[in-house]
Amino acid sequence: MSPIFHSKDLSNSCFLITGGAGFIGSHLAEYLLKNGAGKVRVLDNLVNGFASNLSVLQQYAGFEFIEGDIRSAETCLLACKGMQYISHQAALGSVPRSIKEPLYFNEVNVGGFVNMLKAAVDNQVPRFVYASSSSVYGDEPSLPKLEGRIGKCLSPYAATKKTNELYAQVFADVYGIKTVGFRYFNIFGPRQDPDGAYAAVIPLFVKGIMKRLPVYINGDGDQTRDFTFVENAVQVNVRGMLTDNQDALDKVYNVAIGESFSVNNLYEACKSYLGSDFEAVYREPRVGDIRNSLADISLAKDLLGYQPTKKFEDGLMETIAFFQQLYSGS
Repeated sequence: MSPIFHSKDLSNSCFLITGGAGFIGSHLAEYLLKNGAGKVRVLDNLVNGFASNLSVLQQYAGFEFIEGDIRSAETCLLACKGMQYISHQAALGSVPRSIKEPLYFNEVNVGGFVNMLKAAVDNQVPRFVYASSSSVYGDEPSLPKLEGRIGKCLSPYAATKKTNELYAQVFADVYGIKTVGFRYFNIFGPRQDPDGAYAAVIPLFVKGIMKRLPVYINGDGDQTRDFTFVENAVQVNVRGMLTDNQDALDKVYNVAIGESFSVNNLYEACKSYLGSDFEAVYREPRVGDIRNSLADISLAKDLLGYQPTKKFEDGLMETIAFFQQLYSGS
């Protein structure tokens, strides 16, 4: 049985999830619909989202879908109409791709973000939560990462997320909308994009091991990450949207487990689960990548009541099983 992260009756509540056909957004929309939300509207242009994720949601009476782009201010206004809560997950998310396409990332991640904030204000939506990123910590070397201590951005992607946080603070101060931001630390789980040049690392590892295709590890593989199962991202979004704690609002939180594992640890765990001896190929480190990442999650625990429900190992087993099934049929 899935854990419950709220105590309120959701039957009269209306939620907008941007990017709701994507990885995190679809899990969040599914949680709300499963738990009786009156209306869950998804806005997605299906560039990074998938129709297969929407099919999971279409079984619920409270589900609505708008196919549209957050770069259109008119579309954002329409999507926000009648909503009480917004969870803004729509974004472009790859560091190397942002280095190749900085203008595109700015249009979507900054321009689209401001469109959504303005549409929320114009529709008098009281609560706006959004996805930021651990990439905003940049070259700040200290561990664990504390929300008040950030460094110099190392990629256009990181710059867009830092800019989102600035705009959220300005809109809160100037227009009075209540915002809550989440710095995601390497969220993983079922439904992550398994294909394409910028596919997530776990699906790539599983696919490569199963099909014995080259699997690449950037650098020496000893770089560490606070790998965080998607259920924990769903939890914090739900808590951020529904919290009655006024002290919790207009802040940004780390969303993680508070434990770090190396990429080599991750690859060995994938091999072990799949019963394989297939070795990875090491190559040059990627420009813009942070070397080590570990979160302090005490702020989210204290103010939002966040408590990770699934640790790395359990989440990894569930994720590998999902992709194992996906690839065994292809």
